[in-house]
Amino acid sequence: MPTEIMSLKPEKIWKHFSDLLKIPHCSGHEQALADHICRLAASWNLEHQKDGVGNVLVRLPATSGHRAAPGVILQAHLDMVCEKNSDIHHDFQRDPIQPVIDGGWVKASGTSLGADNGIGVATCLAVMEDRSLVHGLVECLFTVDEETGLTGAYQLKKGLLHGKILINLDSEDEGTFTIGCAGGADSELTLPVQRKERKARNLLMVNLTGLRGGHSGLDINLGRGNAIKLLARLLAEAASKFKFELVSFNGGSKRNAISREAGAILAIGPTQQKGLSQQLKRSFEAIKFEYRVTEPDMKMEIKKSQESGYPLTADSQSRLLNLILTLPHGVVSLHPEISGLVETSSNLAIVETQGKKVKITCNTRSSVGSALEAVRLVIKANATLAGARIVQLKGYPAWTPNLKSPLLQRMIDLYRHLFEKEPEVKAVHAGLECGIIGEKYPDLDMISIGPTIRYPHSPEEKVNIDSVEKFWRLVVEALKALAE
Repeated sequence: MPTEIMSLKPEKIWKHFSDLLKIPHCSGHEQALADHICRLAASWNLEHQKDGVGNVLVRLPATSGHRAAPGVILQAHLDMVCEKNSDIHHDFQRDPIQPVIDGGWVKASGTSLGADNGIGVATCLAVMEDRSLVHGLVECLFTVDEETGLTGAYQLKKGLLHGKILINLDSEDEGTFTIGCAGGADSELTLPVQRKERKARNLLMVNLTGLRGGHSGLDINLGRGNAIKLLARLLAEAASKFKFELVSFNGGSKRNAISREAGAILAIGPTQQKGLSQQLKRSFEAIKFEYRVTEPDMKMEIKKSQESGYPLTADSQSRLLNLILTLPHGVVSLHPEISGLVETSSNLAIVETQGKKVKITCNTRSSVGSALEAVRLVIKANATLAGARIVQLKGYPAWTPNLKSPLLQRMIDLYRHLFEKEPEVKAVHAGLECGIIGEKYPDLDMISIGPTIRYPHSPEEKVNIDSVEKFWRLVVEALKALAE
C-alpha cells in the first residue's frame, strides 16, 4: 500500500480506508470486512453484534456528562461496486485495490476505488477508535449489500436501534446536505432464442470499450453513452445492408452502473466480411462524433474470434436487437420543482447470452412511485412484444424530503459556523438506505452527508482529499453539538 495514502489528513480515516482496500468487500462478499470491524470493536471494548444477514452494529457509550443527549446513529454500507477495465488483471476477491494520488484526489489503478462507501465506513471506525471525541450515545450501523439489493437495510430488525437521529455517510458532495432520494426497482427479462443447427464459421468479435460508465442515478444526466445500446445500434444499422448471424451479445455487469463495455460475436460470409467491417466503422465514426465530448475515449475493435457456437435464427436475432433498441435508457423526466434534479430515469444495465436465452436487467429510479411504475409498464410492454418473460421485483421506497427537520437546521447552523458559508440542501436521484430505514423507524430525524466523490461505480471513481478532512471535522463537531 503506497505510504503516501497513509500520510494524508485526517490520519485515522485514511489509515482505516487503507486497511479496507486490502479486504475484499464487493456486494455479496462483505463477511471479511464485517469480521474485521467486529475484531476492532472487541479490541476497543465496544458492544457489538452481527445479525443474520451480516449487518454490524457497534455501540459507543456517551462520554461523561452527555448521557441524556439523544442517541446518534452513524450509518454506512460495507459493500462496494467492483468494476474494472477489461485490460486490467484484477481479482477483487483476492487482490488489494491499488490507490493512486492524482493531484488533489485519490483514485484506483484501473478499478473502482470503493470510496463509495469506504470513506463512510472508515469514518465510523475513526469515531469508534477516538476516545477524545465528545458525543452522546453513538451507534455505528454497517449494512450489507446496499449496492445490489439494499438487503441489509431491508433485513434490519425493528427495535434494534436506540438512537433518535440518523446521519447517513453515503453522500458524495462535501458541503451538501441530502434530505431525500429516489426510489427504485429492477426488471429482469429473459428472452428465449432459437439457434440454427449448424455451427457458425468465419466468426468476428465486435467490442465497444473505453466508455466512461458511472453511477446509473447520479450520472444518468451527463449524456454518457450506454455500450449496450450503442452496440445494438451498430449491429442493427449493419444488418440493414449486410447479412450476418449473431452468435452472442453481452454487455454491462452491474445493475446500478451505466454499461461501459459490450461485445458481440458474429458469423459472416467471407465475401461480406470486408463490407460489414467498413459499415461498422462508418457507423462508429458517426457515434464517435455524437459523443465526442462525453465519450472521447470510446473505441470499437473488430477481430477474428476463436470461439465456436451456433448462431441465432433470423427471427431471434431480430427480436433481440429490437428489444435492446426499444428498452428505455436515460433520463425520462426532470423534477418539476427542483431545478436540475432528475425525477425519473431508467438504466439498461446488463445483457447476458446464456445458450438458448438472453437475460436483460433494467434498473429504474424515480422520486414518484407512479412515475416509476409507468416506466416499468413500458419495459413490460416491450418484453411482451418481444416474447420475453419478465419478473419485476419489488423496489425500495423514496425518501421524502423534510425541510422542517430540526436536525437539518442544526446542521446548517453548524456548517455556517465551521466553514463560514452556506451548505447546499438537496435531494438526489440515487438510492440511499434512509428511505428503508425510515420506514422501520419512522420517528428518526435523518440527513445524509459525505466527502466529494466523483464517478462512483466505475474505474474513474475518485475522492477529493481536502473534502475528506472537512467531512471529518463536520462529523466530529456534529456529534459534539448534538450531545449538548
